[in-house]
Amino acid sequence: MSDIALIESAGARREPPTRAGAQFIAGGTNLVDYMKLDVARPDTVIDLNSLDDSALRRINIQDTGIRLGALVRMSEVEDHNLIRQRYPVIAESLGLTATRQIRNMATLAGNLLQRTRCEYFRETSWGCNKREPGSGCAAIGGVDRQHAILGTSQKCIATYPGDFAQALVALDAMVEIEGKNGLRKIPVVELHQLPGDTPHIDTSLQPADVITAITVPAGPWAERSHFVKVRDRTSYAFALASAAVALELDGEKVRDVRIAIGGVATVPWRARLAEDTLRGQALDEQSAELAAEAAFSDAHPGRHNAFKLDLGKATIVQALMETKAMQV
Repeated sequence: MSDIALIESAGARREPPTRAGAQFIAGGTNLVDYMKLDVARPDTVIDLNSLDDSALRRINIQDTGIRLGALVRMSEVEDHNLIRQRYPVIAESLGLTATRQIRNMATLAGNLLQRTRCEYFRETSWGCNKREPGSGCAAIGGVDRQHAILGTSQKCIATYPGDFAQALVALDAMVEIEGKNGLRKIPVVELHQLPGDTPHIDTSLQPADVITAITVPAGPWAERSHFVKVRDRTSYAFALASAAVALELDGEKVRDVRIAIGGVATVPWRARLAEDTLRGQALDEQSAELAAEAAFSDAHPGRHNAFKLDLGKATIVQALMETKAMQV
């Protein structure tokens, strides 16, 4: 739901981005909130909208895939007819994010880089290792209904809140990054980092790195793709559970499948065990349920979020069966 690119300034690998002296801003739909809350305290804010590079604002669709400039607004992609036809999971994930007003301002790269966080991160009176390393995680032992059950550590159990990232992970998307050493590309699934002992480091980006584009390859699974999001209310709410599915069928059998889940993990989560369970099998309710069980085989629920086990599984089953039923 954010549009903040928390790119660390020099030396920030030892400090949380909340202490970074300079931060980039594009749509700014979260950074201003963090500054008001005294969570982020940059001395300098660098507006990326002033960059004179049309490629940053361009949607390029080819038979081999799509290239999305980092400064393209979320609503532009949500509304794009060819993306809705060829990559529906992308358009659907964006359309279920935040509000239309925010999507009109928020950029793709900014949304992708929103921080894994929770209410304890936003409230400075509580200890938060993500905000202040070594201060503890108030969510552990606290109210953890919204928190992660996959990919957690003893230092952080916050949930990655985005939707767009799950769609990209399911489609094997890449990000193009410009940094001190030039251009490099990495898979979106490798962009975000598990909290481990350093929850204040959200991504694999290096100091002064900037995402310039997102690329998504074409494939037989892309057109039969779908996003399901379950939340407390139908607008302006983070997912309690979500699933992005891309499916290639051979009759009733699964030739290939990609599944990414959200609302339940500390990073955009690729459910590879679930995928392995389905490949070569006929897709029906029973096989979908077995895949969903596999997806949560390593889950560690807390005091108030154990319901996410059943909810997450049901969300995967729903997404798989609705994707199978699509007319393509």
